Amino acid sequence: MRFRGRTALVTGGGTGIGAAVARRLASEGANVAVMGRRREPLQALADETGCFVVQADAADSVGVRAALKEIHDKFGGVDILIANAGGHGVGPTISMTDETWSLATRLNLDTAFVCARESLPDLIARKGTVVIVASIAGLFAGPDAAGYVTMKHACIGFGKSLARDYGRKGVRTNIVCPGWVATAMADEQMQVVVEKHGLRSIEEAYRLVTKDVPLGRPATSEEVANVICFLASDEASAMNGSILTVDGGAAVVDLPTLAFVE
Repeated sequence: MRFRGRTALVTGGGTGIGAAVARRLASEGANVAVMGRRREPLQALADETGCFVVQADAADSVGVRAALKEIHDKFGGVDILIANAGGHGVGPTISMTDETWSLATRLNLDTAFVCARESLPDLIARKGTVVIVASIAGLFAGPDAAGYVTMKHACIGFGKSLARDYGRKGVRTNIVCPGWVATAMADEQMQVVVEKHGLRSIEEAYRLVTKDVPLGRPATSEEVANVICFLASDEASAMNGSILTVDGGAAVVDLPTLAFVE
């Protein structure tokens, strides 16, 4: 029960990695508030786990402040922020519209910034911790994904700034960079791969996109949640500004040597 007596806010908490984190935190004693724009998946998770639902857009400061007031009224304040909300921003630069670029910024960077800024008074007072969920797209560039790649790089920079500026105030900030994770959002991308390569199933698409990953498979949401919850716990008490990949080894592959693989 590592998190007994602590209150965690998980953004993008209704599905995928966010839901897995919420389940894990709740199972280990935390008071968990899950935030998202769609109430249905949040409520389903709350019915399953007892989590507290705060419906809001994590990039909207007014909505986030209102959500934090609800959390204050129920639990007293936030000890842990899991900045997990994110989204797409795909397309090559030459054809990317202003609207797509702005959406990539809002979904991936503004969500982390707004929630961290509004939570910092609590986190400073309670010596709390932040975990920002970025992506290995924040370390490398995938094809035709300028918005997503740029904003995930920015999320890492933002996490480093938080770690530097607020570590002396007792607030730890760390960043997790997942690779392919088998989630509903990734399933949508796998469907594109299915159609592009004439594959028979999403499972076959996952095998194709991870064929050069040393573990040869995507992670599960629960596997990523394990790392996030470790960083949020006292077991990681000396970690601040760290960047952890959860990618099956994708980041260690030397691309120019792939031609030597049988």
